[in-house]
Amino acid sequence: MSLQLDWSNEQDKMDIPEAWIARLQQLLQLAGEAEGLAEGQVDLTFVDDEEIHRLNREYRSIDRPTDVLSFAMQEDGEGEPDIIFEVESEEEEDPFSGMLGDIIISVETAQRQSEEYGHSLEREIGFLFVHGFLHLIGYDHGDEESEAVMTAKQEAVLQKAGLPR
Repeated sequence: MSLQLDWSNEQDKMDIPEAWIARLQQLLQLAGEAEGLAEGQVDLTFVDDEEIHRLNREYRSIDRPTDVLSFAMQEDGEGEPDIIFEVESEEEEDPFSGMLGDIIISVETAQRQSEEYGHSLEREIGFLFVHGFLHLIGYDHGDEESEAVMTAKQEAVLQKAGLPR
């Protein structure tokens, strides 16, 4: 197994070009390689501002849209619901063992941010995806030091993929 990307489009504001998906698969491989991670699955969903607003309110108690949300499967966070899986035989595996988590991206917010920052929408979607991936594997940006580390990692992957600022 290698790093796998499964994606879905649950919005109708814009088409998602196949070239973007190929680019996101490339970014997943590069980010995984940079972190020494060779296996796992990431689920990506494209949504609109209304849906990401709902999710942000429901799961983070923040009543506004955001650009990206990450839901890590391998994280034991406080307040996270327990996943209970009953194993009926010793040979049966946990079906979630290879799942890194879900990344949700609002294409509407990504579009606005790409215009605001003066770079392509492809670059913004790539940035949000790598940002979300880093959250899935345990990075955070709660203080200046951890934000600097995460930013440097994101930019290194984007540069390597040919998506500079």
